[in-house]
Amino acid sequence: MNKVERLLNLTATLLHTTRPLSAEELRERVPGYPEGDDAFHRAFERDKEALRDMGMPISVEPIPFRDPPADGYRIHPGEYRLPDPGLDPDELAALNLALSAVRIEGVEGVEALWKLGGQVGEGGEQLAEVPSEPALVPLFGAVVECRPVTFTYRSGEQERERTIDPHRLDFQLGRWYVVGRDHGHDEERRFRLDRIVGTVVAGAPGSFERVAVPDDELGRPWEYGDADPVDVELLVDAEQAGWARRYLGAEVAADQRPDGSAVFRVPVRNWPAFRSFALTFLDHATVLGPPECRAEMIRWLEQLAGCRR
Repeated sequence: MNKVERLLNLTATLLHTTRPLSAEELRERVPGYPEGDDAFHRAFERDKEALRDMGMPISVEPIPFRDPPADGYRIHPGEYRLPDPGLDPDELAALNLALSAVRIEGVEGVEALWKLGGQVGEGGEQLAEVPSEPALVPLFGAVVECRPVTFTYRSGEQERERTIDPHRLDFQLGRWYVVGRDHGHDEERRFRLDRIVGTVVAGAPGSFERVAVPDDELGRPWEYGDADPVDVELLVDAEQAGWARRYLGAEVAADQRPDGSAVFRVPVRNWPAFRSFALTFLDHATVLGPPECRAEMIRWLEQLAGCRR
């Protein structure tokens, strides 16, 4: 069993216990720890640190009725899960539909993820499948264990070797990305996993200190691609226009209307990525042009509506 699987099992055990568990109790319940007391305690301390670095609120509390007194560990579900966002019944139903309709392709042991709070309805039709990539598992392990990685990366017709400190993985609009410090350029960069050629080679664990990567450093995915840019006109109503202005940036041209709405002219190289972005506004935005983009948007929405009938 690798460290990633052990961390998932440890998290599930800490979440579902009704009282604090000692290190020895966790050693018995969580498979994958090394033999020997010293080796176990070193691995357990590293696991606790890794989970806390990922935002897991591990509590240290006295174990009830223990003589002599001893501390134990647990994760309170109320501190781990998101607070109630106050969804209406129809919004909650839509969320449950999404959870039931999407799965990660090729990922085994999904039941371990459900132990972390996931839930899937029975008999639901899958409307989407999140693709996996051969590099996904080794990169996930490298992020958790702070291992630098080296791989061959394809950009256009060229293939170059890259070495990075991977800080996080993201799935955006149908593609996986790894974000980290590129050793060759000494700056934060992101790489598409489907452009990684061959094997990902990981270095020694603990080789770097993982840093948080702000969401706004991830870029706008419709800007990436080899196609010539097309200026797409997006009408956003007054309720969402301010947010759209801040997100798209001042470099995107916009015409403000008297009612507070705005028409943004967005240079788009990756139409599917922008199409999905436009959908996040629901009925607060409309693609006005060019005509071929508007027609394709209508066709795509009609297909989505047909899937749910």
